[in-house]
Amino acid sequence: MTVLSALVGPLVTARHHPELESRERRVFLMVAGVLGLAAVGIAGAGRIVGSGRRHVAESRRLLRLDGVTRPLSPAGTAIGLSGVDPWQTPNDDFYLIHTAISVPTIEPKDWTLRIHGLVDRELTLTYNDPVARELTESWITLNCVSNEVGGDPVGNAWWSGIRIADILEEVGLDPSADCILQTSEDGWNCATPLSTLTDERNAMLAVAMNGKPLPIEHGFPVRTIVPGLYGYVSATKWVVDYEVTRFSDVEAFWTQRGWSEQGPVKIASRIDVPRSGADVATGDVNVGGLAWAQHIGIDSVEVSVDGGEWAGAQLAETPNEDTWVQWALTVTLDEGEHEIRVRAIDKNGLEQTGVRRDVVPDGATGWHTIDVTAS
Repeated sequence: MTVLSALVGPLVTARHHPELESRERRVFLMVAGVLGLAAVGIAGAGRIVGSGRRHVAESRRLLRLDGVTRPLSPAGTAIGLSGVDPWQTPNDDFYLIHTAISVPTIEPKDWTLRIHGLVDRELTLTYNDPVARELTESWITLNCVSNEVGGDPVGNAWWSGIRIADILEEVGLDPSADCILQTSEDGWNCATPLSTLTDERNAMLAVAMNGKPLPIEHGFPVRTIVPGLYGYVSATKWVVDYEVTRFSDVEAFWTQRGWSEQGPVKIASRIDVPRSGADVATGDVNVGGLAWAQHIGIDSVEVSVDGGEWAGAQLAETPNEDTWVQWALTVTLDEGEHEIRVRAIDKNGLEQTGVRRDVVPDGATGWHTIDVTAS
């Protein structure tokens, strides 16, 4: 409608003012010509981008990554309650959040990662480096800082890559450095605490997700994965640059927009079954969902009905402290409307707060609460 207005508007004006008709017709032809050229340019760019994506997609399809194993969900990770999101999130269902107008498409042979800044010696990795080195693999849950209480921008996958700590040991770090400014192929960046990339957690340059080369939308050919941090300070897709630096010397994409400098994941829990607003039968009702506190782990999950006492839920198994956990509990509901809420306690003894806070500046807090009607 905007384009149509740009073209027709001058002619409408000319119709009511005959003395302007000749000039406005010239304007019409000029605008139409510019828009026509723009359309041709956009169409041409679209064909180029589409062709590039097809080539990269074919390269990805033909990749064979030695050492990458296919995931098999560990025994006991499923609680056995229908309606709870699966413990392993399929690639096609994994949440997608990025700022790229056009998703970067990088051929593996063209990918490099420059590591520089406050280091003893710079290093540039090519794609052959991570695939030739000893791979590490782990189940890791990722979640976005924009995830509201009870939300679903969170997922759990089997990631394969090389440990960032080993790479950083090779370059030698200046003692004054406290972060790495990561930059994506599309220019997006984030500052990641150096301590989270050099401690025992399995922070990695990932090349595979759920046993397959990374999907293009999830950062192919290489992305960063850091357990225990929100993605806005860590999970750089299409990563091409690591600058070892100091928080005091840099500002990153989201910190410039009011988000906090560091983003450790907050303990959270969610009710998947039943859904809020559901009608359920009176008597015993199965309640279940997921809870997470990456790099710390969940110790227990509790449920309260209508503001009553908290009751402990059954927890499924987890292979490590960096994944979410499924939980379930049977509650008894009389006829009428009911409010059900959930909270979690992590392995450090921290109890999830019921205080509701927005996602800005460092993640939402509060107990997920649903309303159901029993009849």
